[in-house]
Amino acid sequence: MKKNPHIGSSLDDFLKEEGLHEDATNYAVKRILAWQIQKAMQEKSLTKTEMARRMGTSRAHLDRLLDPENARVQLDTVERAASVLGRRLRLVLV
Repeated sequence: MKKNPHIGSSLDDFLKEEGLHEDATNYAVKRILAWQIQKAMQEKSLTKTEMARRMGTSRAHLDRLLDPENARVQLDTVERAASVLGRRLRLVLV
């Protein structure tokens, strides 16, 4: 019987070995970002329509920002959303 090479390894190690680490990390970051924006909108009782209006964008554009499956997000869009919510965007290279 073959020994499983992944037993005892971390999830990060496994994803790196399979060539999936970068995609998985990007997906997780986008999901968290969308969740944080939605949560802040709820705390401020902002509808999507009102949020888009305050950002100076369309509702469709906001929907793309809030879509965890859509990884194509521009920093200026995230910065505008953060500003409307009384927050700021912080990026860190690690």
